[in-house]
Amino acid sequence: MAKQEEQQENVLFRNIISHAKEYGFVYQSSEIYDGLQAVYDYGPYGAELKKNLKDLWWQSMTRLNQEVVGLDSAIFMHPHTWKASGHIDSFNDPMIDNKDSKKRYRADVLVEDKAAEYEKNGEAEKGKALVEELARLLEAEDLEGVRELIVRENIVCPVSGTAEWTEVRQFNLMFSTKVGSVAEDADTIYLRPETAQGIFVNFLNVQKTARMKVPFGIAQIGKAFRNEIVARQFIFRMREFEQMEMQYFVRPGEEMKWYEHWRDARLRWHKALGIPEEKLRLHDHEKLAHYANAALDIEFEFPFGFKEVEGIHSRTDFDLGNHQEVSRKKIQYFDPEINKNYTPYVVETSIGADRTFLMLLCNAYTEEEVGEGDKKKMRTYLKFHPALAPVKAAILPLTKKDGLPDKAREIFDKLKYDFNIIYEEQQSIGKRYTRQDLIGTPFCIAVDYDTLEDDTVTIRHRDTTEQERVHINELHNRLAEATSIRNILESL
Repeated sequence: MAKQEEQQENVLFRNIISHAKEYGFVYQSSEIYDGLQAVYDYGPYGAELKKNLKDLWWQSMTRLNQEVVGLDSAIFMHPHTWKASGHIDSFNDPMIDNKDSKKRYRADVLVEDKAAEYEKNGEAEKGKALVEELARLLEAEDLEGVRELIVRENIVCPVSGTAEWTEVRQFNLMFSTKVGSVAEDADTIYLRPETAQGIFVNFLNVQKTARMKVPFGIAQIGKAFRNEIVARQFIFRMREFEQMEMQYFVRPGEEMKWYEHWRDARLRWHKALGIPEEKLRLHDHEKLAHYANAALDIEFEFPFGFKEVEGIHSRTDFDLGNHQEVSRKKIQYFDPEINKNYTPYVVETSIGADRTFLMLLCNAYTEEEVGEGDKKKMRTYLKFHPALAPVKAAILPLTKKDGLPDKAREIFDKLKYDFNIIYEEQQSIGKRYTRQDLIGTPFCIAVDYDTLEDDTVTIRHRDTTEQERVHINELHNRLAEATSIRNILESL
């Protein structure tokens, strides 16, 4: 039974990936050259959806929290940054190769997938014990123990089906390059593997120029790069990706209060997007990162299982303290309320824009049976929240003659300044409705012969397919009310 469910989930995910390409959401990068693994481009509707998502996150952080301000730091940073952050010494993944298939895998992912298999088969305790044992081995840097665990659990290569494994080795994930006009004299620098360090090195600049008092936060959206050896599950794990991070600076000793505050706030945010509560869960880390004293993931149930979309971490004073030590510059805050200098502690919220995009796409993808008897058929549509939908409305003249296109264009021109809308006149009205369903457009506005007489149009609602007649003068307010980002922000 579990195997059958897994196969159905795989089919569903393949359908979602296929839909994403066919309807202009996500393409394989450099596809005409057979693509570049784990790198993707966002198509017309994907670019709009991702922009809407980032705008929502930015406004929910900076508009709703007066003490949170924004930053846009550079991708290239001084190489000492990554020494101070620990990335040069510690930013590694444990890799293992199968001798028969010559394929390379993350050793921890192999074990975690086995634990997930136990959980699916009703052996949750066994799976939990396996994850805990893995965490202990990684904490002790016992790579041989990790290999023995893989062999003991009879974990095989998905390609060769054998358990002929090499030893486990650590692999640094940072991309390096050279900066300088002469190659021999050029310095080695790194493409940032996370956006957080740009915030930390600008702590004093932001605090002074924005006149911020602790507690306060700095939010940033930006690209990051990781040389993932095992990249799979579509855009879930990529080499070039986008992060939406907020670092919240607090008094030492108050970090757990704020850690719990942001845990709850961020979980509410995901639910406000329309994600069902049963598809979200909190997962406390068994193995803490080198900088953290508490950490958890907000996970979403993708077709391939519960996986992380956002991390909440209490980073202590690790980052600011290390940058102070390596740079030899004082990075402290004078707190007038307690008349004391200190290095603030940090609570981080870090969410992947691409993973959240995939979460929205998986959650929105809907296949349902409609009609009765011989007229039964499957209907597929994307059930995006109207505030996030790539296209808010489509203007559809019933025919291409008798002045209907002119009237439809007139309506389009009135609405285009405030909403992302499209105009279509090709094919039958039914096929055009279907097309809009497939890209997630919440409203279709049909212009017919009655429109020429009384200035009324038919609005078709995506989710219910119900139709209603409204006056043209009502359209702007109706769309503004239904698609406003405020509908999400006010629920937080």
